[in-house]
Amino acid sequence: MTHRPFLRWPDRRLTTPAAPVDTVTDETRAIWAEMVEAMRAMPGVGLAAPQLGIPQRLAIVDDDGKGVTYLANPRILHASGQFREHVEASPNLPGVSAVVKRPRAVTVAYLDETGTQQETDFVMLRATSVQHQIDHLDGKLYIHRLSKLKRDMLLKKAARIV
Repeated sequence: MTHRPFLRWPDRRLTTPAAPVDTVTDETRAIWAEMVEAMRAMPGVGLAAPQLGIPQRLAIVDDDGKGVTYLANPRILHASGQFREHVEASPNLPGVSAVVKRPRAVTVAYLDETGTQQETDFVMLRATSVQHQIDHLDGKLYIHRLSKLKRDMLLKKAARIV
């Protein structure tokens, strides 16, 4: 199986909020399987469906190499008051990265691969990844968390790379 190509910035679909998923179906699970293949090919620690041009609120987060957490309609219920900085990047804006500050831990509600409602605590890198994926579902990239000056500099650098 080969996955769809990653959309490239500034494709408008990357800044369009994704549509909620009514129920988890075999089609949903097939999309997730394609997303896992794409994530492993990057390689990365998470992926959101809109990154592949699929306008659905579906995401995956790597479980420290032990497997994958499948999320439909994820939403943050609680966020830690402690923050951590991490270098973030995206296959949608290749060749550049930036340090982003996010809550160190979050509790996320979502539907899992069986369609069951779950609440899971994500900490450290997994917390960063799930927040990054939820941003994609909301039509935001990590660059939208940077100051205008930093964002403009990063986009200029990315334009020279392409």
